[in-house]
Amino acid sequence: MPNPLRIGIVAGEASGDILAAGLIHSLKARFPDLVFEGIGGELMMAEGFRSHYPMERLSVMGLVEVLSRLPELLGIRKKLTQSFIDNPPDLFIGVDAPDFTLAMEGRLKKAGIPTVHYVSPSVWAWKPKRIFKIKETTDLVLALLPFEPACYEETQQRIEFVGHPLADQIAEDESLFSARSLFGIDEGDRVLAILPGSRGSEVKYLAEPFLMTARWLQEQEPKLVFVLPAANQKLYDLLESLIQDKFSDLNICLVLKQSRQVLAASDAVLIASGTATLEATLLKKPMVVAYKMASITAAIYSRMLRSKYISLPNLLADEMLVPEILQDAVKPEVMGEAILRALNDKKYRQYLEQRYDEIYAQVHHNADERAADAIVHLLQDKGVI
Repeated sequence: MPNPLRIGIVAGEASGDILAAGLIHSLKARFPDLVFEGIGGELMMAEGFRSHYPMERLSVMGLVEVLSRLPELLGIRKKLTQSFIDNPPDLFIGVDAPDFTLAMEGRLKKAGIPTVHYVSPSVWAWKPKRIFKIKETTDLVLALLPFEPACYEETQQRIEFVGHPLADQIAEDESLFSARSLFGIDEGDRVLAILPGSRGSEVKYLAEPFLMTARWLQEQEPKLVFVLPAANQKLYDLLESLIQDKFSDLNICLVLKQSRQVLAASDAVLIASGTATLEATLLKKPMVVAYKMASITAAIYSRMLRSKYISLPNLLADEMLVPEILQDAVKPEVMGEAILRALNDKKYRQYLEQRYDEIYAQVHHNADERAADAIVHLLQDKGVI
């Protein structure tokens, strides 16, 4: 009997865990004996994935923030890459985290292993010349956004637009309709979801300003209810201590994980820029997007940025659909005023809903199945199957 197909995967954060888990599920439906290993999170492991290192060790954002962890990150990458070279998988998939995974893909491709990069790096926003490195290191790119394939025309990169799995998941999740009862929220309550990010570095810079904004809002609207989901137990403990020490006056419910249910239960959202903004869009929630990082990191990024927008709803709408509040502007009164508009401006909310429907149509394409199809075609072209 031939050995089962074996696929290496590296996902570096919670959004990558979601993407990879759906892809694994679709591939296993085609090849039940497939073996998956590398670095991944709980959702991937629930699909039978074996993780060599905790995924949380890769979840770090920002140039300055990465520097303090660089020796560890480079050590993990070197060891895992060498283990795959010594015992080659039939395919390697890097899920997002391009600064970590593209170098792996390059070494593995040179060793004769087909490579896939799932989630196009943001070459439309910055580092446009990265398309040449991607061509050199990657046999196939799976793109989530409809405008991304055009960015690669110069290199004739093999690229497949698959849509975004979140659109498929949310469309099928009937439990979201009863999310309020899950948290004991009355139908008449007005709820603000507070999502300061899934990485420790994001929570470090955003949790306290977000909670200060909640306090500012509570003074304006005393009956407003706040719900804050923590991405993992470590962040839950950190946020719980922060609330107990400085924000015990807030009418706030801290929950472990369940961010999608929290979004579904909300009337508006204060949220860190990232994949969760697309979840909020697909759930048709008015939102205020904020981001803050180390000053030197922000200064470097601002010089490199080519895009008008940083948040996914604005990128997909190609307009400033939702407010983006960055760096020194991340203050309670600034974010609070924007949240009040999101809660109370009926015409704005109606316009958002219309535009959100259009965004949903852009990204709802049965992404897991399309991604699996593209990978099967690559394996067939490479003679692996």
